[in-house]
Amino acid sequence: MGLPVEVPGLDTIIPDVGEGRLVVVESGPDPAKGFFVRQLGRTALRLGWPVSFVISRDRRELDELFTAEGTQLPEYAEQFNVVEQDAIHAVDGYGQQGGLLAIDSFSFLTLELPGDRLAPLLRSLRDLGRDRKTTVVLSTDRGMFSPSAEAVTSHLADGVIQFHGKEATEGIVRFIRIPKWTNGRWVDRNIYYEFDGRRIAIDLRRRVL
Repeated sequence: MGLPVEVPGLDTIIPDVGEGRLVVVESGPDPAKGFFVRQLGRTALRLGWPVSFVISRDRRELDELFTAEGTQLPEYAEQFNVVEQDAIHAVDGYGQQGGLLAIDSFSFLTLELPGDRLAPLLRSLRDLGRDRKTTVVLSTDRGMFSPSAEAVTSHLADGVIQFHGKEATEGIVRFIRIPKWTNGRWVDRNIYYEFDGRRIAIDLRRRVL
């Protein structure tokens, strides 16, 4: 059973994140990326999955974001686990119970990790997903990885979702790219979206050049 992507419009393109898969969600300084990862967390909690978030910032900030977006975490206390870390060098027991493992700012948490250790870490996360049926979502920040680290991460991921924004005459145009997905296909289009802090709104009719 996969984890549904509960974003209307986007769910017609990628209906779910497959159980046991490793997916990278990448963006620049765009809050929609974090919202999307938390949305996956909310869906997993509602389905009764164990959920683990590994974060580089304060847990209170994460709790406040979930609360502002309408999720009261105390009712999910038994199935929701948060680990604060300054760096990640190994899997360290994360996600062993299955469900969803979300690692926020993966690029920051592995910033000091040399390339010859990044690939083994990613393979360990892939093995964790397959062995424990843990869906692993890595949130990364564009420009923080070196080009080689970015290439390694994309290559070893089962799927990649990219949130983009570019200047246009009408202001910032936001769009999603999916250069690689878990069923082996890729989506050759820019998917236009807007974000108001509580909802990602997809417009499949609008073309973004």
